[in-house]
Amino acid sequence: MDINEILKHVDHTLLLQPSTWEEIRQICDDAVKYQTASVCIPPSFVKQASEYLQGKTAVCTVIGFPNGYMTTKVKEFETKDALANGADEIDMVINIGWLKDKKYDLVEEEIRILKAACGEKILKVIIETCLLTQEEKIRMCQIVTRAGADYIKTSTGFSTAGATFDDVKLFAEHVGEKVKIKAAGGISSLDDAEKFLSLGADRLGTSRIVKLVKKEEATGY
Repeated sequence: MDINEILKHVDHTLLLQPSTWEEIRQICDDAVKYQTASVCIPPSFVKQASEYLQGKTAVCTVIGFPNGYMTTKVKEFETKDALANGADEIDMVINIGWLKDKKYDLVEEEIRILKAACGEKILKVIIETCLLTQEEKIRMCQIVTRAGADYIKTSTGFSTAGATFDDVKLFAEHVGEKVKIKAAGGISSLDDAEKFLSLGADRLGTSRIVKLVKKEEATGY
């Protein structure tokens, strides 16, 4: 697969806690130069990045990140605030404890509420696959589909592991036809990126792919 085609699927990501505006601005510049799908950045930088980019690339941010156990009202406020500040895409973290407790209705309702807040803007649902059983992953494919979200996403990149080929393949077998797949966390090579896409991923959450293209050391998310 052509490198430019891979880059079109990349959410160029910087979510580390000590991130500065200078670093965020650099990934914004890289995203424009290499024509990535978006930049994925902390909510506190959304307004500044949106004004800086002026629509040259989509601005994605994270909600309930990275643990997901905030109340639904807090996540809804975060979402509306991020959209008001210029976010184009929202990546939310589910309440994993609710899923473990089999409170499936609460998990689904929360996704519905955030999708209603997003309207036509894209909502991606992070389920943190490394903490889930196979049964829970399949259940989340069903819930995300019913709730009307746009994407199911593997990982935050802040837990015990990131995306795996097996999880993306599992998603592709169980999500509805309107739900796309985002693989995120630990995507460290162009070969891996290409394989994730071939297995059904539509987006790749990573900071390393652009670094590889720039011939830099591929460290980070």
